Amino acid sequence: MLAIINYLKLHYSNEKGQGIVEYALILAAVVVLAGFLGSKGALGSAVQETFNKVVTALTAS
Repeated sequence: MLAIINYLKLHYSNEKGQGIVEYALILAAVVVLAGFLGSKGALGSAVQETFNKVVTALTAS
């Protein structure tokens, strides 16, 4: 019985840690991609212009 409990603890604790690492890697990839796309002139300018239009529309009403 003790062997089964130890196996289950080891099995589930490793999967939980693996999931956290996978989410962290995905988040890091998204941040790098967003930084790369945001640093490009045309896309960064378009996003900034759209954001400014939204802010202007919200403050005008």
